[in-house]
Amino acid sequence: MAVTKVYEYAACSTCKKALKFLKTNKIPHVAIPIAEQPPTKVELRKMLEFLKADGGSLKKLFNTSGVLYKEMNLSQKLPGLSEEEALDLLARNGKLIKRPFVLGDDFGLLGFQENQWIQRFL
Repeated sequence: MAVTKVYEYAACSTCKKALKFLKTNKIPHVAIPIAEQPPTKVELRKMLEFLKADGGSLKKLFNTSGVLYKEMNLSQKLPGLSEEEALDLLARNGKLIKRPFVLGDDFGLLGFQENQWIQRFL
């Protein structure tokens, strides 16, 4: 069984809650600083497939409340980007990605919704 990857941002309160949940429940994981080491395009594409299977879209990968998203005016630009262009942008800018960004062998989670995490991990 592969260890669950948790891409996080140290100053993010949601990430702190998620990591505390994993630690408290003794869930094996590795925390990766998302700003310094963003998910690869392969990982982003894998997450996107999980999102699409659940009725989600490319926009769900983005941290739409983030400063960088707003500074780059992505709410206006995103609809005009191809999926490949959007994934390139995310792979280069970890702060644009919704976090925590969690990948397991057969699942992906974005953000921290405790009931969803309980269902997945416990």
